[in-house]
Amino acid sequence: MSTPSHSVAMDGELAQAARRHLIREDGQEDLCFALWRPSNGGTRKTAILCELVLPNAGDRQVHGNASFNHAYFERAIGLAFSKGCGLAFMHSHPGPGWQDMSPDDIAAERDHAGASYGGTSLPLVGLTIGSDGVWSARFWERVQRGKFQRVWCGSVRVCGTGFQIDFADRVCPPPAENRKQLRTRTAWGASAQAKIARLRIGVVGLGSVGAIVAEGLARTGIETLVLIDSDRAEEHNLDRLLHATSEDARLSRLKVDLAGEALEAHATATNFHVDRVPRHLQEQSAYAAALDCDVLFSCADRPLPRHLLNVIAQAHLIPVVDGGILATQTKSGGLLSADWRSHIIGPHRRCLACIGQYDQGLVAADREGLLDDPKYIAQLDKSHPLAARENVFVYSAACASAELLQLLSYVIAPLGMEGLPRQMYHSVPGILDSEYSPAGCDAHCLMPQFLAAGDQVNSILGIEPDCELPTNTRDPIWARFLHGVANRIRQVKTSLRALARHLA
Repeated sequence: MSTPSHSVAMDGELAQAARRHLIREDGQEDLCFALWRPSNGGTRKTAILCELVLPNAGDRQVHGNASFNHAYFERAIGLAFSKGCGLAFMHSHPGPGWQDMSPDDIAAERDHAGASYGGTSLPLVGLTIGSDGVWSARFWERVQRGKFQRVWCGSVRVCGTGFQIDFADRVCPPPAENRKQLRTRTAWGASAQAKIARLRIGVVGLGSVGAIVAEGLARTGIETLVLIDSDRAEEHNLDRLLHATSEDARLSRLKVDLAGEALEAHATATNFHVDRVPRHLQEQSAYAAALDCDVLFSCADRPLPRHLLNVIAQAHLIPVVDGGILATQTKSGGLLSADWRSHIIGPHRRCLACIGQYDQGLVAADREGLLDDPKYIAQLDKSHPLAARENVFVYSAACASAELLQLLSYVIAPLGMEGLPRQMYHSVPGILDSEYSPAGCDAHCLMPQFLAAGDQVNSILGIEPDCELPTNTRDPIWARFLHGVANRIRQVKTSLRALARHLA
């Protein structure tokens, strides 16, 4: 599935307020305006709705359909201009499901696209909500002076304590059923599988946990995965790094390549695609690739990427599934404890800093490269998470499974339950803790102020230009050639097997 070029996102509280206004008990259509901020990824433009502009008395007429007065439109444009935002027009339809546009709808939005663009320098965004709360959306892009073209959004996502994503089948067609996903699809139904499969999911960090998470997603039927990690396989990774071999460690191969090749062979989606981004998250192309995603997995154990993901979850309304492992030893060298946790962060949820998943004071140290300095690490207490690196494959597999369960519960919402609580598993003595409160951030936390800020936060994050990728001196030309040939042979074998199954 190719990346849709446009989408819309809003937090759960704004979406609920919009539904209360637009879906009327008398069944008539209604309307309102909203403000939006841009969120520009590498290939996708997202309108982040940040404020409703509800009508005052006399601003609109409801007569089966609905229409607005020019004064209301001018007031909405004035607010958008004063706050540096774009303008969105929202209205309801009486039927359920994804909504197309009537000729009157098209005329109303197209005829106001020019004035909206002139007042805000941003495209007019139109949204329609069905009677069951399903959203559809489009941008009115300026193609030449005085002419605007409608571009349908691939999806509209609502995230907060719960999660909703509505796909436009004409832009993101649902995947065809295939026998490789038979048991998966019957576990939660074809509708839920079609939603899960179309999510564009990014995995930041392809180490011991991230590689297993990516494998689980590919097996589940996700069509598009984005892998972000600049690290390479090393010998001390081999006891817990899925897919890595001694030869991979000798050649110091990129983790995104190891995972990417394996996923292409193991994925169950018919139209599977994996983007490999061998960059740090703070580099421009990796950061932009993350903003193209609908959901992100935080599988990095460093303060800087976790801080960036913390801000992305709030500002760009992209929920982040996070977790971690901490194993400690007794003074005699035995196992004292091994704990792993899993949770989802996003709007109106407790952030990573408030949960204690990273120390904000170490973000600057990480940015300056101090955490790669053995002398600096040696100064830390042995119990510090950055110094305590003990881990085994079994712990990583358990943590990855817990994170995947968080995602599935959040997206599917079985029996109407909006995701799992924050969870911590203590393998010694074998106890699972569920943390239900507090729900939001601490009073002094700055993260809530970034809610729906979109690209406005980019200037304070210190996103860096892409650095030049280093040449791997341990991977000679002949080894790279042979590896490329072997990889091509695997691809041909995979294609031949698929052809044989088709002909059979």
